[in-house]
Amino acid sequence: MVAKESHQGNSEDSRMTEKTRVAVLYGGRSGEHEVSLRSAASVVRHLDRTRFEVIPVSIDKAGRWQRHDLRRIEQTGDESLSIPPESPEVRLAQGANGRAAVVGLDEAKERTEIDVVFPVLHGPLCEDGTLQGLLELTETAYVGSGVMASAVGMDKDVTKRLATLAGIPIAPYRAFTRRAYERGAVPLDEIAATLTLPVFVKPCNMGSSVGIHKVKAWADLPVALADAFRYDVKVLVEQGIDAREIEVAVLDGDPPFVSVASELNPQAHHDFYSYAAKYLDPEGASVDLPADISPEQMDEVRALALRAFEALECSGLARVDFFLDRQSGAFSLNEINTLPGFTSISMYPKMMEASGISYPKLLTRLVDLALDRHQTRRGLTREFEG
Repeated sequence: MVAKESHQGNSEDSRMTEKTRVAVLYGGRSGEHEVSLRSAASVVRHLDRTRFEVIPVSIDKAGRWQRHDLRRIEQTGDESLSIPPESPEVRLAQGANGRAAVVGLDEAKERTEIDVVFPVLHGPLCEDGTLQGLLELTETAYVGSGVMASAVGMDKDVTKRLATLAGIPIAPYRAFTRRAYERGAVPLDEIAATLTLPVFVKPCNMGSSVGIHKVKAWADLPVALADAFRYDVKVLVEQGIDAREIEVAVLDGDPPFVSVASELNPQAHHDFYSYAAKYLDPEGASVDLPADISPEQMDEVRALALRAFEALECSGLARVDFFLDRQSGAFSLNEINTLPGFTSISMYPKMMEASGISYPKLLTRLVDLALDRHQTRRGLTREFEG
């Protein structure tokens, strides 16, 4: 349902104005739960209240959905959006006329229709296509990529395979499942024979550098693998290169808008851009925005980011991360994030702002894109009319 609000004053203000109801969905059952709480706080703070009515809906670590009182959450003033445990539990249901509905589970069964869901969630069960599948089943408009692009973008191994087919360079790596590793089908001496130290061990389906280890001695590889397998059933071991970390933000459109690139410079005591460097240490890394690269390199990396966005058939938004080899000057794709961080220090909104799109305008554009995409998909014929 579109909320209506009356204003007192002159004749123009006194007319009824319609607001789009945006359910900001946050939390989630992944290792990036806390990052989501911070991203959601920024999104709620910057959504244009003259256009949108914000409905906060959380998913806690046990998978429980709750709707919250926006005024109470905003009064805390915290950098993270809270999940008050006493808030009513809800479920998502199909609404009327292309809308969705947040329905209470208690006896009163309060029902609020919404126009669009803005998922501000990161990691497995959040941005890997599972949530997107639920939103598709309830015919809900939502911000971001669809099921396929979300699933592919979350899996670093599959992302690299598709990137290779699209002619996007990647660093050498090995990917394998926990089952294959445990049955001895992945001899570590073969990895050591094909890659050189240092190497990075990464869960294939995590973000925010959760579970990532830089291995400088082959004797440390089993411990790093054991920790990575705590977060995922598939991991990759990637060749470490002496590289600079370059990021580019892409915003969907016709044509898509590609930001200027930025460069992350982790402080030496972090060794690489780890979770601690990103979120726990205020001095964990410095940022060059725009990146201190040549105009030719800037054009090249922006073109590669757009190619990756289109190769994975993303929609809405994505942050595309690259390595820039210090010796050769060559770019290689690190990963693509279909629901990048939106915290106050996150690079996606910062790169867009540096490219001329403010945070509030960016959020408005993302909601509009989601509604347009939803309308287009609703117009498709679902029954054979032969």
